[in-house]
Amino acid sequence: MGQSPTALFITCADSRIVTADITGAEPGSLFELRTAGNVIPAYDPGSASSEIATIEFAVVGLGVAEVVVCGHSHCGAVRALHSGATALDHLPNMRRWLGSHARFRPRPEPDQALRAEGQRHVTAQLAALRDYPFVKERVESGALRLHGWFYDIETGEVLNHRADLFQPL
Repeated sequence: MGQSPTALFITCADSRIVTADITGAEPGSLFELRTAGNVIPAYDPGSASSEIATIEFAVVGLGVAEVVVCGHSHCGAVRALHSGATALDHLPNMRRWLGSHARFRPRPEPDQALRAEGQRHVTAQLAALRDYPFVKERVESGALRLHGWFYDIETGEVLNHRADLFQPL
């Protein structure tokens, strides 16, 4: 018996993100990809990236019609990206992962929940996803739609990215 999910849901590996609770999806309707900080690496056809392979399988192999990139408040990866590379000295593999796939952008005094930073991070991941040739081709043909969501852990609210703003779903 095969699987036939309708969407690929890319989110953070954070244990506070419970996809079924956020989406109300039934078992089997979502193909999930969890990465540290919901980071989508830049497309590199020569890489052996698990993330690229998973996205390719969902989009090309399974033919999902929707891809959701979902970030969240209080994200440790986003905090590290805005605190500088030294914030992860005790986690060298995490530092290398984020450093090779996202930019460290120190900012003065961000919101403790990192809401604005997390939302900008989602839009950056959507931009990376749009550069995948098989994603671009399907988006342009109308066979695939991309969505950016932001989940606020404290309130349970889910915001949808539209026209460079995040609005309640």
